[in-house]
Amino acid sequence: MKRRIYLTRVISDEAMKLIPRQKYEIDFNRLNRPVSRDELIKQVKTANGILCMLADRIDRELMDKAPYLKVVSNYAVGVDNVDVAYATKKGITVTNTPGVLTETTAELTWALIFAVARRIAEADRFVRKGEFWIWSPALLLGRNINGKTLGIIGCGRIGQTVGLKAPAFGMKVLYYNRSRQPDFEAKTGAMKTSLSALLKQSDFVCLHLPLTTQTKHFIGAKELKLMKPTAFIINMSRGPIVDENALTQALKTKTIAGAGLDVYEKEPVVHPELLKLDNVTLLPHLGSATVETRTQMAIIAMENLLAVLEGRKPRFAVNTPQ
Repeated sequence: MKRRIYLTRVISDEAMKLIPRQKYEIDFNRLNRPVSRDELIKQVKTANGILCMLADRIDRELMDKAPYLKVVSNYAVGVDNVDVAYATKKGITVTNTPGVLTETTAELTWALIFAVARRIAEADRFVRKGEFWIWSPALLLGRNINGKTLGIIGCGRIGQTVGLKAPAFGMKVLYYNRSRQPDFEAKTGAMKTSLSALLKQSDFVCLHLPLTTQTKHFIGAKELKLMKPTAFIINMSRGPIVDENALTQALKTKTIAGAGLDVYEKEPVVHPELLKLDNVTLLPHLGSATVETRTQMAIIAMENLLAVLEGRKPRFAVNTPQ
């Protein structure tokens, strides 16, 4: 009897070719949008494995209605959309796709740093309006990056990769992390510091934290008030790490100079006040969005799923089922 796999979105052909069709029955959501909750529950009732996205909530309710489920292969590094503890109790392996998107996400972090510092999105909108303009000494003045201080909050793979590029711009690097990173310090001259010191001294603050109960609203009104009025904050981690109400207020009152966001607190909904502001650059969660990276993520996610179903150790497991 064939085992059944359900994919919550269409993924690359390279990954789909890995599935031995004689062994598996495959169903997937063909629409270019997240699968509905009702449809997801319906599909997992007979599934042995599920390959899911960050937008798919894999919680107790769903797992209790999936008696044959053996593996949840998350097409992402973070697994905050999955109740990993409950999956462990249910004997379900949860896997992810770390490493492959590190460079890509770090590159987009720098894209946002440049965008907010030089007002790129604002300048693009200005030109597209078609209004008369002429070069002026005061036209859309931005801020230099060279020689400034980069503050990294969360110095894991992505945070360190962002920091490794800073010396090319003559930047001083500060980082806030639970543990010291001696190799990173040796390569960049970075200094581990307290959160308050980092916020007070940095010109660009980059967030690279996982979302946990401890990191929700890690950056709120109090933290934003510590920042320089000329400083920018970049969030490439998870939306709820920043209190969007507090951020919106800080941007409106010029408590900080600007922000670059790839993630949102109630994604895909964006705070309506953010949409009105020129001093924030908004992206639709593009951190890993390159052809090369998304293809590799799909392949890894599929390899993880098939390994569990075939009794092999997956390349990247985040739990050890009971």
